[in-house]
Amino acid sequence: MPELPEVETTRRGLEPHLVGQRIQAAIVRHTGLRHPVPETLKQVLPGLTLRSIERRGKYLLLDCGEGWLILHLGMSGSLRILPAATPPEKHDHFDLVVESGQCMRLRDPRRFGAVLWTTAPPENHPLLARLGVEPLTAAFDGDFLYRVSRGRRTPIKQFLMDGHIIVGVGNIYANEALFSAGISPKTAAGRLGKARCANLAALVKDILNLAIAAGGSTLRDFVNSAGNPGYFQQQYGVYGRTGQPCLRCGTTVRQLRQGQRSTFYCPGCQK
Repeated sequence: MPELPEVETTRRGLEPHLVGQRIQAAIVRHTGLRHPVPETLKQVLPGLTLRSIERRGKYLLLDCGEGWLILHLGMSGSLRILPAATPPEKHDHFDLVVESGQCMRLRDPRRFGAVLWTTAPPENHPLLARLGVEPLTAAFDGDFLYRVSRGRRTPIKQFLMDGHIIVGVGNIYANEALFSAGISPKTAAGRLGKARCANLAALVKDILNLAIAAGGSTLRDFVNSAGNPGYFQQQYGVYGRTGQPCLRCGTTVRQLRQGQRSTFYCPGCQK
């Protein structure tokens, strides 16, 4: 599933092609995504101008002046910029055609994504209203992490991935941040002191920024808006390295399941 770095990479790739462009057409080929695509988009969007593209967690928010398109890539979706005349393929469900002659095309083989429309402030939409703090903002720091984790017995990896607390820290990046911080993913969140919380919060930001700079990670068939894969997987310290020696201390990397997700850690240097 595309996580925050993949979505942010996509947002940055879309901006120069879409912002300031007048919408010529909205083409809905399949309404049956995780949330039904409104057929009314074909009438509502033409003539509007895209003012900005923002991100909230894993959602992309396209400001069209009179309302907002809310997009989610689901499990296997991608958004690409293509010439509008490019023939659609089997899993190409939605096109947003702009005056430059290009289009933003949603490809979603599993159809778990979303293309929604709202005329209200997007932060009030039911899908966004309960999202937690953005990890790349000043609101997320050691003091915040320490405060919200008090009394919590939840393992710290699952705590970091709770979107109602911190939004967009996916499985790969939680694994990598905890490895960098030397914290066991099994440690109860409430057991971390102020110093470890401060270090972990800083490293979460560092890992996410490194991943964004690398274009994210290639998960299944993820590609960015130019059709290119992400390359952060070449920098993994622990993720996917079960049975291999730790790059830091040489101890064999282990794997376990937490919350139905794979966790990778070094028992030698993560305590």
